Amino acid sequence: MRCCDNYAGRVAPFDLRTDLAVDRAFLLATNGPVTLFRSREVLAETTAWLAEHGYQLVGLAAGGWTTLAGFHEDIKAGLDFPDYYGHNLDAFNDCMRDVATYDYGASPDATGTVLVFTGYDAFAGREPRAAQVILDIIAGTARSAMLVGHRLLCLVQSDDPRLGFEPLGATRAEWSPTRWPTRG
Repeated sequence: MRCCDNYAGRVAPFDLRTDLAVDRAFLLATNGPVTLFRSREVLAETTAWLAEHGYQLVGLAAGGWTTLAGFHEDIKAGLDFPDYYGHNLDAFNDCMRDVATYDYGASPDATGTVLVFTGYDAFAGREPRAAQVILDIIAGTARSAMLVGHRLLCLVQSDDPRLGFEPLGATRAEWSPTRWPTRG
C-alpha cells in the first residue's frame, strides 16, 4: 500500500461558511497553483498567514541559482528527494509526483505544501526554458495532488515586474481510460 492510500480525500474543501475573501490560500488557489509576487513584504505576509494555518512552507532562494544544477541541489534538499534523484527535469517531474502523494517531501499532517521561490526573475533570466518548465511541472503536479487530497501551491517572487510565463499546467483532452464495447 502506498503512503497516499491512507490520506485519499484528506484535504477539506474550502469552507463556504467562512469569509473566503480573507482566506489567503483560497485566494491564491482561485487562479491556479502558481502565483507571482512582486513585493517581498506581501510575500512574507502571505507565507506567515499560510504558516499560521498549518501549511508546510519550503523556501528556495532562486536568485542564487546560476545554473539549473543549483535548482536541482536546492529542490532535492528542500523536498527531501531520494539519493537517486537524477538532477534533470524528468527526474524532477517524477519526484514531484511522489511529493504529491506524500511519499516524501510533504507532510500529510500539514494543511498543504507551499513552494516559495524568491528572486525567480534572476534564475528565469539565466535559464528561461527551465524556469517555465519547472513551474509547469509544479502546476501539473498540483492538479494531481488535489486528487489525493493534497493542497500544493507555488509562490514565485520576482524583482522584475515584467516577469511572465506561458500558461502553466495545461492539459489536453484525453480519451477515456475505460474500454467501451464495440457495437457491431
